[in-house]
Amino acid sequence: MSTVLAGSYTPDTGGAGVGLSVLSLHARSFTAEAPPVPASGASFLAAHPTLPVVYTTHESTEGAVSAFSVQGPVEGPVEGPAPLGAPVTSGGANPCHLTVHPDGGWLLTANYGTDTLPGTVAVHRLDAAGRITDLTDVVEHKGSGPVAGRQEGSHAHQVLADPAGRFVLATDLGADAVFTYRLDAVNGTLERTAVNRLRPGSGPRHLAFAPAGDLVFSADELSSTVTCHRYEAETGTLVELSRVPATVVADVPNQPGGIVASDRFVWVTNRGADTVAAFRVDGTTLVPLGETPAGGTWPRGLTSVPGHLLVANQHGGTLAALPVLESGALGEAVATAAVPSVVCALVL
Repeated sequence: MSTVLAGSYTPDTGGAGVGLSVLSLHARSFTAEAPPVPASGASFLAAHPTLPVVYTTHESTEGAVSAFSVQGPVEGPVEGPAPLGAPVTSGGANPCHLTVHPDGGWLLTANYGTDTLPGTVAVHRLDAAGRITDLTDVVEHKGSGPVAGRQEGSHAHQVLADPAGRFVLATDLGADAVFTYRLDAVNGTLERTAVNRLRPGSGPRHLAFAPAGDLVFSADELSSTVTCHRYEAETGTLVELSRVPATVVADVPNQPGGIVASDRFVWVTNRGADTVAAFRVDGTTLVPLGETPAGGTWPRGLTSVPGHLLVANQHGGTLAALPVLESGALGEAVATAAVPSVVCALVL
């Protein structure tokens, strides 16, 4: 059994969900484990590396983030998330991704921005209990791209630490770039060390590192591609090696969403084609292994659990479990749960 926390858009943020839902995934079914917890615009979730605490974005123009205490999978009933303090400003508009630095002391948030407000990356200090305290830094991205209506300005979409915890990387869909920072672990400030320029019009959304840390894969939302990059760990820079279409479904506008990588395979959701595509990593090339129906429409978030991938189908309102086959290809959904406007999932 895996215990899963799912996040969804709520009526005040254009969705029909409740915020946070706790489910257990058994072999072929989901079961609700606790009453849903209201959380406005809970569009991304992240876990503390050592504490029973999770963090969520509240995606709106006002922009906020929150901490919740959770009980992990244990014998007996699973308790629902409990707020660990009030929401605090995210340091920008429309926070869409967040992560906890591996040292456990800092919360990093990517704020997408708006048509007129730039994308930003913010840093909050976390206390010994995992509570969000002071906002220590906000860095503003600058840049644009050629895709009308999507790239007039910067739009930070993801922020994560590299596997060694040496650098912080932030994708920017509007600027066609991945910004590299060094985090000051005393003051909580970000020093920009590199700007990795991707192909014009690619619109990098999310990155996924290979476990060895030598390769990083990008889900390119605007060009509907998946790109393999060499990761230079000494400098935090990316070098493009190859790229492939995210889907072979023709005549359907498509936007890749979530991406997951293992040592041998890469998987990506396709919003439009409504599939999850599987690829085998062959040196520095991605070899397509086929696509599987996502178990719903507009698959956004993608999360790995033992033996399965969880797909958050935003428009279909389903969380689906797709089995991972030995070949790396995916089987059709073996379990689905109705979760209105679900966009992300986190294994507790």
